[in-house]
Amino acid sequence: MGLFDFVRKLFSPAPTRPPPPMTPPRAQAPVPQTNWPAAQPPSRTVRRAPERRETTLSLDVAQFQPLPADQVREKAMATQFTGFFEFGRRDRIPSAADPRTKLIDQAMVGQGLVKPEELVRIHEIGRQMDELRPQPVGAHTLAERAVQADREERKRIKAEKKAATEQRKRDHAARVAANKLSDIIHLGRGVSAGLADRRSNVEKLAHAGLPVLSTPGDIATALGIAIPRLRWLAYHAEASAVSHYVQFVVPKKSGGERTLSAPHQQMALAQRWILEHILAKLPAQDAAHGFVKGRSILSNARPHVASAVVVNCDLTDFFPSITVHRVIGLFRQLGYSPASATILALLVSECPRRKVLYNGKPWHVATGPRGLPQGACTSPAISNLIARRMDARLSGIAKKLGWTYTRYADDLTFSSAQASDRIGYLLARVRHITGDEGFAVNEKKTRVLKQAARQSVTGVVVNSQPAVSRRTRRRLRAIVHNAGKTGLNAQNRSQRPDFRSWLRGMIGFVGMVHPGHAIRLRERLNSLRGVNASLERSKAHQRQRA
Repeated sequence: MGLFDFVRKLFSPAPTRPPPPMTPPRAQAPVPQTNWPAAQPPSRTVRRAPERRETTLSLDVAQFQPLPADQVREKAMATQFTGFFEFGRRDRIPSAADPRTKLIDQAMVGQGLVKPEELVRIHEIGRQMDELRPQPVGAHTLAERAVQADREERKRIKAEKKAATEQRKRDHAARVAANKLSDIIHLGRGVSAGLADRRSNVEKLAHAGLPVLSTPGDIATALGIAIPRLRWLAYHAEASAVSHYVQFVVPKKSGGERTLSAPHQQMALAQRWILEHILAKLPAQDAAHGFVKGRSILSNARPHVASAVVVNCDLTDFFPSITVHRVIGLFRQLGYSPASATILALLVSECPRRKVLYNGKPWHVATGPRGLPQGACTSPAISNLIARRMDARLSGIAKKLGWTYTRYADDLTFSSAQASDRIGYLLARVRHITGDEGFAVNEKKTRVLKQAARQSVTGVVVNSQPAVSRRTRRRLRAIVHNAGKTGLNAQNRSQRPDFRSWLRGMIGFVGMVHPGHAIRLRERLNSLRGVNASLERSKAHQRQRA
């Protein structure tokens, strides 16, 4: 129902309703005679409607005197209206207290559109409507203020949270900076799992005579370096702008190339300390002769002298197959905490890397898993400790078959004083045992040497007695003899970088087995210095004359 319908309803007289039809009264049933008192009808509480107080606006017909149109315009131009004007709203009758509404009402009376009595009634109806459905003036303004206040509150809360987050970041950065100066909690992906555990087996370390190192600070103090420097040396990265090793390639005797990694000075000093204070104090297996004090290739060959059968086996990628996790397990087995074991293992291991250019900057990119580098002073000792159980198992199977077993680095040697038909079984067991211990046999280098052939063990002939091959001795003697005539450089047919050092090393190798022969070769080599100098002067004089 619209506003004007509501007004029309109020002005029109209320329709009279016809009286309800009279219904005859019901006949009452006879009341039975009984000694009980008669039942009383239930009492009803009649609620009276609250009296409505009539309130009026105290409007008078005289307030709506008619005004002609020209007077309305003059009065409108002369009056300054303020506030919010609600005359155009269809859901609310404007208040008579508003001067604009009063001026418009007088104009309507002057035009004969409405009577003053009707205006009084209309404004009274508007007042009643306001009581039934109040419309607060300026509700949209209050809503805008509430929305703005909510926005300001949200903005304030957001600013407080942002400030708190920035403060937490600064506090975290300060803690991280402080921890980096005093502790190590991360050393790269895949190797940092045990850095939080600082529990060492002190009794086990003391019984073995090893230094007690439980925390990164203990290792840094023992090495005489700061913790940031220790982190820099031990950090593992798949791609690094700096490498702690110098890599170079040397040809193999059997063909192919071998990559050697020589550590830089700081890394070499750290590895030297680990070798002298930890690794050198641990005994090796009796079968191991490589890089063990008091043992050599000669001691490795002597147990196989005058044997009926000699079997030589070679392990594929011996040093690289000993990964960093195996080294961590070794140090933990000694009694070191997981944190110390991880740091020590990272100091003695490295990934095979290749140098590449990316965006004009050189990077050392890992091409394989992290393992023992060939060229570090700690690699031979660690390999002997890792291979202890393999040596024990191979020694056991050799003893069971009546054979002798020794190992020099990656060279495995078995020998039997009598001819045996168990060679195939022995080789099968060697493959199984080495595979169980994390190594692999290079089948191409497996040799079975009988007494009729030259039996060589790590370069030493063992057919009847330890000896260097006759071909090697004759070659060295010829080089030294011809160098007296043509100079030492003319004999460097293989174009070795430091031919004199190589020649001295070969003479030293011969001296281990044939001391007298090596003495004569060494004397002839020392006498070549004056001869080479005179030959160089003679050649220079001939060039000048030409």
